[in-house]
Amino acid sequence: MVKWHDDDKFWEKMTPVLFPLTRIEAASEEIDTVLSLSEIQSGAILDMGCGIGRHSLELARRGFQVTGVDRTQIYLSKAAQQADGQGLDIKFIKADMRDFQSEEEFDGALSLFTTFGYFEAPAENQQVIHNIYEALKSRGVLVMDMMGKEILARIFLERGWQQVGDYYFLEERSISRDWSWIENRWILIGDDEHYEMEVSHWVYSAAELKAMLMVSGFRDIQIYGDLAGAPYDISAKRLVAVAKK
Repeated sequence: MVKWHDDDKFWEKMTPVLFPLTRIEAASEEIDTVLSLSEIQSGAILDMGCGIGRHSLELARRGFQVTGVDRTQIYLSKAAQQADGQGLDIKFIKADMRDFQSEEEFDGALSLFTTFGYFEAPAENQQVIHNIYEALKSRGVLVMDMMGKEILARIFLERGWQQVGDYYFLEERSISRDWSWIENRWILIGDDEHYEMEVSHWVYSAAELKAMLMVSGFRDIQIYGDLAGAPYDISAKRLVAVAKK
């Protein structure tokens, strides 16, 4: 059985939910904060799990040499079309993040918007961090952004729904494996459409994520509560790690 993260139909169907106009428009401000946190001023950037390229495009507009990696061809095609239309030179690579290999090529790397923890085998998620570590130059910086376990425990709801454009998006959620795994039932409803998918992945605490980064060789690791650099405390909105090689 194909896992949700390897299913092209899933990514195509969920595009309206994952990338509404408001999220695309937020890319510029998000990159402002990423660059401020990481103190990256120039050079080559790896956007791991780049999706439709909203962050890759913004970085390229600012003069960075950008490589975007994703496993979904429809997203890469959309990103490349946007880049061509704006006269931006971005290298987009179709690859699974578990398999992508590069050696000391990048000054910085991004893993944003919970693009981590998808794979059921813990070693495969560790491999993703290792691949990023190997791809960074000495003193290169990784910025990771996800929903932290501590935050999820504070705000957890078993059910929720929202309207996104012309669609209604419903979610059912449950927690298992000693509060390390979330199982979601995602339901997308349109005028003539009804699509459902089971989506499950690991959820990490700040300490767990930091330990994984250290296993792969990162040493200077800072944890924040959002991309603007707020403390990771009771008011944190996201789990953000900034790690130097």
